[in-house]
Amino acid sequence: MSEQLPQARVSTGAAAALAPESIGLGIAYVLTAVTAMTIMDAAAKWLGAGYPIVEVVFFRNFFALPPIVLLVWYGGGLSSLRTNRLPAHALRAGFGLGAMFCFFTGLRYMPLAEAISLAFAAPLFVTALSVPILKEQVGVRRWAAVIVGFLGVLIITRPGSDVLRIEALLILAAALSYALFLLTTRRLARSESTSATIFYSNMISLLVGALLLPFGWETPASSDLVIFITMGLVGGCGSYFMVLAYRNAPAAVLVPFDYTTLLLGTLLGWLIWHELPDANVWLGAAVLVACGLYIIRRETR
Repeated sequence: MSEQLPQARVSTGAAAALAPESIGLGIAYVLTAVTAMTIMDAAAKWLGAGYPIVEVVFFRNFFALPPIVLLVWYGGGLSSLRTNRLPAHALRAGFGLGAMFCFFTGLRYMPLAEAISLAFAAPLFVTALSVPILKEQVGVRRWAAVIVGFLGVLIITRPGSDVLRIEALLILAAALSYALFLLTTRRLARSESTSATIFYSNMISLLVGALLLPFGWETPASSDLVIFITMGLVGGCGSYFMVLAYRNAPAAVLVPFDYTTLLLGTLLGWLIWHELPDANVWLGAAVLVACGLYIIRRETR
């Protein structure tokens, strides 16, 4: 699951005022970030089949450090890490860890593209939870989009059949936890720098992972260690390029490109595990994507 930045509400007029070169650069960055995150998910699925999930999560955060340190360096250095809201950062890290554990565990048993499709429920949770948590106003149209979006979830999971499995519920739990992660990010964005938000989340997650590591450890083979390193580096680079993307273009322009992860996930799932989504997954994913894009459109208005 990719890490998104706090999305500022940008009007279409403001978007039009941005230089075309800047918007084009933002799109290039977000596509790079989405590609990196999808590769990270595929690596986590591969490693999760033979290693404890806690080990996968630990190495994902450990090897993500170099790109995050680079982000801090170019984001103002140590001065950008000043904060008096460490408990809020810890809460954000907890939600991020919950999303990661649930998502990586679900990936162990579920096709990559199907897991990514269900993860598209996260924007629906964000919209629904923004009312009680952020006290935001959500109109009838966006509530309708949320309801229709959850119908897309039902299309994918098909409750009442043998298709609804515990791993599907784990992916939905990951989407819910990720939504809370994003809402906490929005609250922190009011006072914290982007560098601080990402740095403290990763460091706290890394510390918790290190404490849990003795309960789930298997010494990696040399070939798998390369995959562990790749997973962490591309995950950290994904966060870094996502920062660059949202510095150059508004959310209304960039969010649609997030959904290319489904196409990339399908391609990687087919190449590595010979997986292909069935018609229900494509239909449900289409409903979720359409509802997510509609919600973004309404918010930016």
